[in-house]
Amino acid sequence: MKTKDLTSNRGIVFGWIVSSLAILFLLSDSVGKLIKPEAVVAATLELGYPESTVTGMGIVLLISTLLYAIPRFSFTGALLLTGYLGGAVATHVRVESPLFSHTLFPVYIAVFIWGGLYLRNKKLREIVINKK
Repeated sequence: MKTKDLTSNRGIVFGWIVSSLAILFLLSDSVGKLIKPEAVVAATLELGYPESTVTGMGIVLLISTLLYAIPRFSFTGALLLTGYLGGAVATHVRVESPLFSHTLFPVYIAVFIWGGLYLRNKKLREIVINKK
């Protein structure tokens, strides 16, 4: 009797769905930083960053997200995004933002990034479960 595991097509499809949600959010965030509408600039200033950093943050986020979206480079993209999101958490801690709605929001996105990658990447699953 066959048992289905996370390597089934359903698991992989669900992994891509979860990953796609994170990718869409991060792409919209990066594009917002690149086109710099007034609301994005104001929010960045409220977090204590000068306006001159908005474009650079948008470029870093866009490149990291695109790497994550490409299967061959998804692990590298996930690592870069984790660093970026860690900086976002640190920023929200520094300005004493509300915990669950602001400070932990980047953690929620990171769970989608790594959860989606885990479901769609056999090598990552083997590393995590220490399968030889």
